[in-house]
Amino acid sequence: MNRGRKMELFDTEVMAKAFMTKDSSFDGLFYIGVKTTGIFCSPSCSAKKAKRENLHFFRSTAEALVAGYRPCKICKPIQKPGSTPKAIKQLIEKVTRNPSIKLGETELKQAGSDPDTVRRWFKRHHGITFHEWHRALRINTAFKKMENGASVTDSAYDAGYDSLSGFNDSFRSIFGRSPSESRGRRVIDLHRFDTPLGPMIACASGMKLCMLEFSDQAIQESELKDWANEMDATVMAGKNDLFGQLETELEEYFKGSRKAFTIPLHTPGTPFQMAVWRQLQSIPYGATCSYKEQAEAIGKPKAVRAVANANGMNRITIIIPCHRVIGSDGTLTGYGAGIWRKKYLLDLEKKYRGNG
Repeated sequence: MNRGRKMELFDTEVMAKAFMTKDSSFDGLFYIGVKTTGIFCSPSCSAKKAKRENLHFFRSTAEALVAGYRPCKICKPIQKPGSTPKAIKQLIEKVTRNPSIKLGETELKQAGSDPDTVRRWFKRHHGITFHEWHRALRINTAFKKMENGASVTDSAYDAGYDSLSGFNDSFRSIFGRSPSESRGRRVIDLHRFDTPLGPMIACASGMKLCMLEFSDQAIQESELKDWANEMDATVMAGKNDLFGQLETELEEYFKGSRKAFTIPLHTPGTPFQMAVWRQLQSIPYGATCSYKEQAEAIGKPKAVRAVANANGMNRITIIIPCHRVIGSDGTLTGYGAGIWRKKYLLDLEKKYRGNG
């Protein structure tokens, strides 16, 4: 199910400089293997740096592992690959609290943020610039006010727009139609957050979760648009109380104190797919089953391949636990977020299954 775009590496000299200067703004964008030690690190690793000729660069932690490198015990690149730098996290929190705030390049510099670093990070992790992301958040906020009965004018000025024409242009660029033509249009809120296994992308439709994937497996922009059309909705950055519940429940899960999720889900699909996903949710915490056993459990013993395909179409990872399905011979296979993550999740559940 790994539908993500393959990341292009930066110029090797840029990456080498970032590693030598411990530039955290590049964390998650690439990884560095040190040939003399057999260890790979994140760019900001505080360990002693190696000579330029001994560096080997990778797009992902998976590539480094396949090449035979071990994760650094100091920077722990596998535990938190691509985590949000502190400055970026503070910027996101500031804008989320007050979407109407104006933050051009001058304001970013005054706040101690480098505009190029901010732009580079948002392009890598959101596929859009910071200003495009901020605009989507403002439009989403205004749209929800309109849905709650506010006028277009009040919604526009509350969102920080100085003119109705500017608001209308921004609104149309996202929705493809004017504010007055968009009442009743459904919006899916999108949110990115960090976890011990790397950043994740969550989408919520109203107060139900409809997507949860690791950002390095997130669907491409064209696929996201197709998915949004299937949902008859527009996807954009937005605030949603559901995301707070989601982060809390996942934090508890990773700490071993939560074995079942209570967050409501929205999982449209074919009757067969929905049957497969329901069966996934019936697999007990800390247990596993094979694809064959899964097919038998839904009354389709000959549909093993179709069951595997339906697992691959699951857009709510961990909570709909396709990581609990393994090969008939016990091998770990078929997990789009990476076999190393699948192993981590199974080991985590094995460790805590007897508690509570």
